[in-house]
Amino acid sequence: MAEKKGKPSTGKSCAQRIGWKDLDEVYLRQLILLAKEEDLEGAGLAALPAFPGDATTQALASAGIGRAALVARVPMIPCGLRLMPLVLGEYGGGCQWDPMIEDGQKVSAGTCLGRISGPVSTLLQAERVALNFLQHLSGVATQTSRYVEALGWCRTKLLDTRKTTPGFRVLEKYAVACGGGWNHRIGLFDRIMFKDNHLAVTGAGVKESQRLVQAVENARQRTPGLLVEIEVDSLAQIPSVLEANPDVILLDNFSNDDLVEGQALIGTRACTEASGGITLERLSTLAAIGLDFISCGALVHQSNWVDLGFDWQD
Repeated sequence: MAEKKGKPSTGKSCAQRIGWKDLDEVYLRQLILLAKEEDLEGAGLAALPAFPGDATTQALASAGIGRAALVARVPMIPCGLRLMPLVLGEYGGGCQWDPMIEDGQKVSAGTCLGRISGPVSTLLQAERVALNFLQHLSGVATQTSRYVEALGWCRTKLLDTRKTTPGFRVLEKYAVACGGGWNHRIGLFDRIMFKDNHLAVTGAGVKESQRLVQAVENARQRTPGLLVEIEVDSLAQIPSVLEANPDVILLDNFSNDDLVEGQALIGTRACTEASGGITLERLSTLAAIGLDFISCGALVHQSNWVDLGFDWQD
């Protein structure tokens, strides 16, 4: 993973970008297989179909080799193109995928992203599953690129969150990286993050500074090397949180003015991250504050699928 260094006391990077090499091909094949079984065998239904398979293609009794082009019908940032050979492979051999564009490369409407050839029945069966993956992931990448562009050239890095589609987290985070964003936590395993509910459960509220200090110390002893992040929702909480010496302080749902003041209070003692209420329109103003990070779940959960064509060739 490409890394961006922040100011954590551990020296560990606060953000990274997932690359294709970081994804587990076995896991991806499992996702593709599940999608195939949904489409052909009714996976997930209590009563399975009496006649599983592609009833339409079977009725055509199609044979021979077919050819198709994958075409961008709108301007976009394509993502997931490397899934194509994996998808085609799950439907049988004899298919050829010739990419013409790389993931993350901005394209205009009408651009051919790649060409596919293989048995007609295989291409007809795999078409929808392939498009489902690519349209969704390209939508996330395209949405992210809009947010990155709105933030502009500044020191602040745009992060994703754990608000992802169950089962699709690594792919969606890869899509964020393809769109120019940065990846935050991958899961609960790779960062210690005290949010309001954690502190409420333990009684280590930010007003109980000694309890909070002890909670952070315990966490660092149990999992040395992991970053420690603490969420605050008011300026009054910051002095107590600083006593715990976290690596990152998350300023949750702060106004622009309070973010300026919070950034000044924290200074260089921790990385600063703003989250909550982050909109496309607000990013240009936030860029001037000098925060280390802005995290935004909308990169994924408010993205729209983009229009891709699986255009049959004569």
